[in-house]
Amino acid sequence: MTDRKVDLTYVFDAPRDAVFRAWTDPEELKEWWGPGEFTTPHAEVDLRPGGGYVLVMQPPGGEPMRLAGTYRQVEPPERLVYTWRWETGNPDTTESVVTVEFHDLGERTEVVLTQEGFAPETPLEMYSVGWEGGFAKLAARLKG
Repeated sequence: MTDRKVDLTYVFDAPRDAVFRAWTDPEELKEWWGPGEFTTPHAEVDLRPGGGYVLVMQPPGGEPMRLAGTYRQVEPPERLVYTWRWETGNPDTTESVVTVEFHDLGERTEVVLTQEGFAPETPLEMYSVGWEGGFAKLAARLKG
C-alpha cells in the first residue's frame, strides 16, 4: 500500500480465461467474492464499458453491504477497470477506481490489482485485507 492506493499481485493456479470468467460472471462471483466468512448472495454484471455491476456482500453478522460501480475498460481476458463505491453497509462513500490485469502464465495466471482514489481518512488496510481474503477464496475455488 503506497500513496493512498492498494497494490496487490497474486498468482492463481488456473488459466487466464478461467480467472477472468470468475471475476466477471455473476454466478461465479457469488461463489468467492468477499473476504473470510462473507458471502455474496446477489451479483449483477453488465460487462461492457459504461455497464455497471452490483455485489451484495453478507458479513457473518450484521447487515448486508452493497457495492456498485461502472466499468470503464473491459478487455477480455486481459484487463478490467471499474469504479467502486459503497452504497450501503460502509461509511466510506468515496468512489475509488480498481484496475485488474490478468497476465497469462500458461496454466497459471498472475493478477495485478490496483485500487486508488481513496479519501485521506480511508483505512487502506481494510481494503488490502479484504482483497487478500477474496483472493484466497478464489484460489481455492479455482483449484476445485
